[in-house]
Amino acid sequence: MDQMTAMIATAPGAPLRSIARPLPRPAPPELLIRVAACGVCRTDLHVIDGEIAASYPVIPGHEIVGYVEAIGTGVDGFALGQRVGVPWLGFTCGDCAYCRSGRENLCDNPRFTGCTHDGGYASHALADARYCFPLPDRFSDVEAAPLLCAGLIGWRALRLAGDAPVIGLYGFGAAAHILAQIAVWQGRTVYAFTRPDDRRGQDFARSLGCRWAGHSQEPPPAPLDAALIFAPVGALVPLALKAVRKGGRVVCAGIHMSDIPSFPYADLWEERSILSVANLTRDDGTSFFAAADRSGLTITTSVFPLDQANAAIAAVREGSIDGAAVLVPDQPFSG
Repeated sequence: MDQMTAMIATAPGAPLRSIARPLPRPAPPELLIRVAACGVCRTDLHVIDGEIAASYPVIPGHEIVGYVEAIGTGVDGFALGQRVGVPWLGFTCGDCAYCRSGRENLCDNPRFTGCTHDGGYASHALADARYCFPLPDRFSDVEAAPLLCAGLIGWRALRLAGDAPVIGLYGFGAAAHILAQIAVWQGRTVYAFTRPDDRRGQDFARSLGCRWAGHSQEPPPAPLDAALIFAPVGALVPLALKAVRKGGRVVCAGIHMSDIPSFPYADLWEERSILSVANLTRDDGTSFFAAADRSGLTITTSVFPLDQANAAIAAVREGSIDGAAVLVPDQPFSG
């Protein structure tokens, strides 16, 4: 095969369109990956809508599971046909102060999969081998895809929450459905907050071990030690601050959020704090996949063909599915 197919974003706000182009060759230190599944993340919506800086035209998608089809010169440690995962963080410079201090997620000169370079809404993708992950065997290709961002970013948010025994998850989508299970496995009490009319989502949250589920305007049954916000809604921040106890943390886990409205200083006082999550480190990946493998985690997905990417995006935008949306190219493995 000498061509690949993809769904491409040509400009902010434009529907994705299907393209075919010559199959690329991997340069050092790249892998050419035959895409088996690619998750549809809310960050993809921000890329497609122009809410974060992207390099148009660009193929979205940064929750890639695939199989190595070609290996760039000088790349070691990979074999043809090997399964790998490709996350949001696609490159870091290694030279800036953040990289040198172990904070590569804050790199001054990063590249991001499906945003500043082409991603996985495609039959094939190029990826820097240094930023690819091996994946636990017990997850299928479709199940593994949401782990690459919904799981990883959620895991980083959970780590920033510290050892908080009681946590609240605001926005019960792909990330929260993964994190709720991991937090319960860790022995934490989890409360889920959904849209006011989302009874289905509340039932789904309880089925995954959440002690309580209600809408975001409701106070939880007990004060939270930490609140993790996955919905891109700034108005949730003051609500979460009111829900956390003294010394509690509110962790904003999205890459984009609407403006946070003003709130009384009294709601922040008593050493409450607001944090944001930025990207991930490769160490996050190593620790998360180990935990995901041990925890008994199950992944709920809705599968869409690649050429139905716009429908998958709409489903994520509307919150009309439980768990995660995943695109699957109709493409036989040619390796």
